[in-house]
Amino acid sequence: MAPIDTNPDAAAVTQRDMDAEMAAISADYERGDREETQPRLDYAPYRSSLMRHPTKDLHHADPESVELWSPCFGPRDVHALESDLTIQHGGEPIGERMVVTGRVVDGDGRPVRHQLVEVWQANAGGRYIHKRDQHPAPVDPNFTGVGRCLTDDDGTYRFTTIKPGPYPWKNHRNAWRPAHIHFSLFGTDFTQRLVTQMYFPGDPLFALDPIYQSIVDPRARERLVASYDHDVTTHEWATGYRWDIVLTGSHRTPLESDTEPETGDDA
Repeated sequence: MAPIDTNPDAAAVTQRDMDAEMAAISADYERGDREETQPRLDYAPYRSSLMRHPTKDLHHADPESVELWSPCFGPRDVHALESDLTIQHGGEPIGERMVVTGRVVDGDGRPVRHQLVEVWQANAGGRYIHKRDQHPAPVDPNFTGVGRCLTDDDGTYRFTTIKPGPYPWKNHRNAWRPAHIHFSLFGTDFTQRLVTQMYFPGDPLFALDPIYQSIVDPRARERLVASYDHDVTTHEWATGYRWDIVLTGSHRTPLESDTEPETGDDA
């Protein structure tokens, strides 16, 4: 959502300036020999990350035995209707109705069964239901933009929702976020906790967005992009997208930056 302005000089930085910064970082990465599959916590074009990333060396600590188990959620805790974000109010929300589905697996390809998946997103106009979002786009009274479900025996999740719109943010002048959905997954233990974002194919804002570009490896970035799936698309009802999530291993889905709050705030 539109964040608090933590960069008072943001209005003086143009998209062309930002493009040059990101291009220089990408070129430097391509000249190196180290693979980076997660977002950089201090990615300079993402201005507020410079003030919010860890500044001291991280130390590995073996988790206590209690931390090797995630909270347990079952059918009594999560109702099947919570996965449909289009039926939570008295009328139909505005926008492109769509189904988003995929499998949650571990690093060995095994399904992560009966685990909680939560989503939150902007409405079709690019507006969150949040007091800090003052983007002058309409609030949809029939769309709150939050939902959750449990994966099934095959590790599959499924949501019915509305395609979110892009929205401006205050990183630099004329900055816009690509359309995206926030995901939170618990996995089978706390070491698998994942908070990330899912994007839509062919978005022209990808190359312009410092948050998306903070994953400097192009192949890792592509793991955040869903694919259109005509078999998921429903006749005369909803388009369909598929996005699989890997919690651990070499092809793990990139984490949302630890510097980014989990409320949808893109500060």
